[in-house]
Amino acid sequence: MSGTILVGAQWGDEGKGKATDQLGDRVDYTVRYSGGNNAGHTLVVNGEKYALHLLPSGILNPGVPVIGNGVVVDLGVLFSEIDALEARGIDTSRLVISANAHIIAPYHKVLDKVTERFLGKRKIGTTGRGVGPAYADKINRVGIRIQDLLDEELLRDKVEAALAAKNQSLVKIYNQLAIDPREVADELLSYADRVRPMVRDVARELNDALDEGKLVVFEGAQAHHLDVDHGTYPYVTSSNPIAAGACTGSGVGPTRLDRIVGIAKAYTTRVGEGPFPTELLDADGDRLRNAGGEFGTTTGRPRRCGWFDPLVVEAACTYNGVTDVFLTKLDILTGWDKIPVCIGYDVNGTRVTTYPVIMDDIVAATPVYEYLDGWSEDISEARSFEELPPTCQAYVRRLEELIRCRISGIGVGPGREQVVMLHDLID
Repeated sequence: MSGTILVGAQWGDEGKGKATDQLGDRVDYTVRYSGGNNAGHTLVVNGEKYALHLLPSGILNPGVPVIGNGVVVDLGVLFSEIDALEARGIDTSRLVISANAHIIAPYHKVLDKVTERFLGKRKIGTTGRGVGPAYADKINRVGIRIQDLLDEELLRDKVEAALAAKNQSLVKIYNQLAIDPREVADELLSYADRVRPMVRDVARELNDALDEGKLVVFEGAQAHHLDVDHGTYPYVTSSNPIAAGACTGSGVGPTRLDRIVGIAKAYTTRVGEGPFPTELLDADGDRLRNAGGEFGTTTGRPRRCGWFDPLVVEAACTYNGVTDVFLTKLDILTGWDKIPVCIGYDVNGTRVTTYPVIMDDIVAATPVYEYLDGWSEDISEARSFEELPPTCQAYVRRLEELIRCRISGIGVGPGREQVVMLHDLID
């Protein structure tokens, strides 16, 4: 059995956890391979809502949930999330963490917030969770890793070295107080005993699992168009949530991965700054936001909403080698007489039908719409494609044509069971 990757095909918040849920008891390992607690996902299981920020969504299934080396970990958030799940009767003892995953230290969060304020109107729209500065330290080779918690002397040396330059910047550039490295080290070391049993050679364990024929699902945070290399730079995240990031973020080679599932909403949302061609700044946008509950799981920020943009999704499918698309929140579109779908952009007088690579072209893009018939029937109880209204079926089939990839699953409600499957996601 090879691995399966779940990747967001828009700007995040597509509902990747719901797709993971459909694999359910068949999954032996669920691996989070990128990002930090700057993104979250909400799952509804047996009427119970679970908001996860750092833990893999597989924590609610029987398999082993894994935090890979590509993730940056805020230990305070991690254990708060674990404690909250344990209080609700969820067993989290199976969680394993890569020894090579980097840690979000308290000074990363301070730097994130002060630099964002410093940018003013040029701000990126970060969550202020310290994710970007933690990744910057990783690349600058002054980061602190999970394994460093196991050696107190080494940890204290690393924190002191990391803060030597940062305190200069905080005091002299940002007019902030210097941060005491001893206090930071003490805080991080307070988690050491709890972390120790979770630390693993994740790459070795996952490769052994694949050798044994086990099913490993890789779950990235955010989405293709927030990827630091392939997204709408600089309005992106600081890591590689694309499918290829599953390899670098877990230590599993590309030959072990053969199914890539792109997750897309039946409409489009985005959080933070950056271009968004089909964004609605009117009553329809408000209606989508309120009907879909489009407020950030992690930040509570209202999400920007717009109509489905096949150019965005087709690009993600192409560049990630997506084999199947899982379409979420189709039920939110119930009640519209006509549903616009973007079929191209007008860019400075030129019609384009593929997503532009030049940022200025994306900013200048005006969507060209095709109007599809809507439906008024409640689709939340549908469990087969044939049970969907004919116009709803036609909407799905038209999206398939435009994104040039088959749609294998459809979310028709928030519950784990509210799904229409057209094709199995792993067979």
